[in-house]
Amino acid sequence: MYGLTRAETSLLRRLSTPDKVQAYLDGLAYNLEKDGETLRSPRRVIRDGTAHCAEAAFLAAAAFRVSGRPPLVVDLEAVRDDDHVIAVYRDAGLWGAVALSKFAGLRFRASVYRTLRELVMSYFEDYYSWDGERTLRSFSRPVSLARFDRIAWMTSEDDLWPITDHLATVAHVRLLPRGADRRLPDVDRRSYEAGIHGAPEH
Repeated sequence: MYGLTRAETSLLRRLSTPDKVQAYLDGLAYNLEKDGETLRSPRRVIRDGTAHCAEAAFLAAAAFRVSGRPPLVVDLEAVRDDDHVIAVYRDAGLWGAVALSKFAGLRFRASVYRTLRELVMSYFEDYYSWDGERTLRSFSRPVSLARFDRIAWMTSEDDLWPITDHLATVAHVRLLPRGADRRLPDVDRRSYEAGIHGAPEH
């Protein structure tokens, strides 16, 4: 199936619900290699046992696909900070997400959000830089990774740069009214420390 081995297919089939996918991602070592060094396929993530947010989102999308869901990802775009990639899903018409992050609040979302914008806004307060600045500004529409079957995104031994190149250039939707970003206070110390609880060294 999709070029996966029997063992890979079996593992992904066991990740049959979003919460099971999230539990698997939480068990991975966070990939701390410098930005731009790796963009592993799901096969390589399974083999290496490590992922950063985009690699984890691709693996989640692969698990979704094996269980019959569309393999959708969304790019969250930030200023003066890293973008964040999440795998999104729908149950009964409501949006949820699975994700891996060094920040505790940028991970799983249950499917309770009526619109994609509602889902993305749920990340706003938890999306801040190491300096405490709230940095989330826009989001892409869902991108189906099926469009990248030509590069065997689920099993490739090559890094998946065409996917992030596409996510960087696809249209994004602004989250904040114009000028609102100039009035944003930094995150308070208690929220900041809660968000980085358990975070690996950066």
